[in-house]
Amino acid sequence: MTHTINDVDIAICGAGPAGQALALLLQQQGYAAERIALYDAKTSEQAEQDARSIAISYGSRQILQVAGAWPVRATAIQEIHVSRRSHFGRSLMRAAHYAVPDLGYVARYGDIIRPLQAAISKSGIRIQRPASVSNIEESADHVRLTLSHADTEEISHVSASIVIQAEGGTFGDQEQRSQRHDYQQTAIIAHVNTDAQIAGRAFERFTEQGPLALLPQEDGYALVWCVRPEQAAQLLALDEQGFKQALQNAFGHRLGNFIKTSARLSYPLGLNAQAHATARTVAIGNAAQTLHPVAGQGLNLGLRDSMVLARTLSRHLHGNSACDPAPALQAYIRERETDRKLTIRITDSMARVFASSPDGSFSQSLLGLGLGALDVIKPAKRVLAEQMMFGWR
Repeated sequence: MTHTINDVDIAICGAGPAGQALALLLQQQGYAAERIALYDAKTSEQAEQDARSIAISYGSRQILQVAGAWPVRATAIQEIHVSRRSHFGRSLMRAAHYAVPDLGYVARYGDIIRPLQAAISKSGIRIQRPASVSNIEESADHVRLTLSHADTEEISHVSASIVIQAEGGTFGDQEQRSQRHDYQQTAIIAHVNTDAQIAGRAFERFTEQGPLALLPQEDGYALVWCVRPEQAAQLLALDEQGFKQALQNAFGHRLGNFIKTSARLSYPLGLNAQAHATARTVAIGNAAQTLHPVAGQGLNLGLRDSMVLARTLSRHLHGNSACDPAPALQAYIRERETDRKLTIRITDSMARVFASSPDGSFSQSLLGLGLGALDVIKPAKRVLAEQMMFGWR
């Protein structure tokens, strides 16, 4: 039997944080840098200039440290205040309660990418930008990628032993996966400033239409405000003064007055997930699961995917591209099942309570009671905090 000599052992489609972290972790697990390749449609400049705000858990910091991509320019979160607007139910989590320096961090997407790209450059791992994967053709002994190069308008082909899908896009742009739900919510994002900022404290406030998060970042807060689409259209149409007043009414005066907001952006919210692997391909990160932003678990779940996949491939294949990767990829799916399902269930449940339940409904009242109980039932609070920081271990 003949063996195809592929251009690379592992091709990673998508050079976001999950894809680049995976490449670096694979090298640390023994894969030769020249046998790993990354492909991404964006230029490195476009990626580094992306100013979106991203929540990083303390567990994700540990993964990035192992990958050699920390420190990241970020603002630390030492406390998280969770409450319901104008209703009973609140909980306060502090890093000191869990023997960690920080519960998490808030960083610009570009600031997360920058140290990853620096580590990739030093490693010798190949990265091609801008290169879009326009077709994937799987055979018995290899996977053939068709690449479209935007800068030269050329088409090229690459063969790999294993292909990792790590580029998922946003909910509104994705093909339907097996687990899909449109929350009929829109996230409005902006950078806001207040006149009574509390250093290191993040806020997750549940309103009648969805969660409103204020995450400490730089000189103010990253805002993620989830509302129904018709309300989002009205909020986006307001001038700055009108928007500040609407935000004040929804959040209250716990941080004093809102004094400044940046330009606002928005995107639709939904769940779109499917844990799937073929004999030679597997999806990770946003390509495997797109989540509601409540609790900020999207990137963190993706980085845990990267960590476990690198470890699993090393354990099963030992860097030998001639080995059949199918058992390793199925082992990865099994190992990630509990953490994925639990994280999806938590975020999906919280999102659905507000996306489909009227204010004051029984399900919303139960959530309020649950928030109040968290401060009383310490073991339950610890389990939730550790899931958010580290995932199921």
